[in-house]
Amino acid sequence: MDISVILCTYNRAESLAKALGSIAASTFSHPAEWEIVVVDNNSHDQTRSVVERFAAQAPVVVRYVFEPQQGLSQARNTGIRESRGQILAFTDDDVTVDPAWLENLTTPLYNGAWSGASGRTLSAGNFVAPSWLAMEGPYSMGVAICARYDFGDQPRPVEAAPYGANMAYRRSMFEKYGGFRVDLERRPGWFISCEDTEFGRRLMKAGERLRYEPSAVVHHEVPANRMNEAYLLGWWHDFGRVMIREQGCGRPILGVPRPLFSILRNTTVELPKRTWRWLRARNPQERFYHKCWVWVTFGQIKEWWQML
Repeated sequence: MDISVILCTYNRAESLAKALGSIAASTFSHPAEWEIVVVDNNSHDQTRSVVERFAAQAPVVVRYVFEPQQGLSQARNTGIRESRGQILAFTDDDVTVDPAWLENLTTPLYNGAWSGASGRTLSAGNFVAPSWLAMEGPYSMGVAICARYDFGDQPRPVEAAPYGANMAYRRSMFEKYGGFRVDLERRPGWFISCEDTEFGRRLMKAGERLRYEPSAVVHHEVPANRMNEAYLLGWWHDFGRVMIREQGCGRPILGVPRPLFSILRNTTVELPKRTWRWLRARNPQERFYHKCWVWVTFGQIKEWWQML
């Protein structure tokens, strides 16, 4: 098997059907043996019946896998184990992909020159961001809404670790470096996940080469419930927690736990500085950008306290 597309889902039967339809319509300029592996992460809606109906008439092999342990890393790791492809592509249950997405994303991985790849992820439909939210430029905070990933029109080594909506790796990378970290996964009550970007950074730190392929395009839906400050501030608060959880405690300094020094510095230096930038900003996008970083700082402090 050349390629496995791993799609994890939770209670999104309606958008899942749309995502599967766009993936199954993928085209290849050369023969390829591939499959779609749908991992149902303990859904309570019509997910299973949607997948089974689709699999019965799909032009590609579609396999349904149930993972009862809640969490996106759990589901993705199950998908890796259950898949048969030598190249593993990942996407989400609320996207549509261009017909050439899969071929363009995976072709660079065949000859071994690249260990992984990420395509371009754009917002779907006629999405218009509110005036106070920048989607690009120095005050961009749009990743919290649609996992936007866009570094222009030219292929190049990645500038930032890939997001799970649009990424692919050779299977050997998981065999060599392990799977996705379950302590960073998305789950109920936890706004975001970082297991996808942590895996990419893990490979990049080890010297593996990851490619940005702009012709592998995914369109990500923007749910209406994300278009408010409360959601976004919660997202960035939990992002602060994830940042600290990913890097860990570190070694004690003269017998004193390192998080104590970090808490002291953030409460006396970083928090006042970021709060001042927020309060004095006049441009709405700049003001919201700095406000988000205040919430990131709160999340970092909270996670350090929990480490103690």
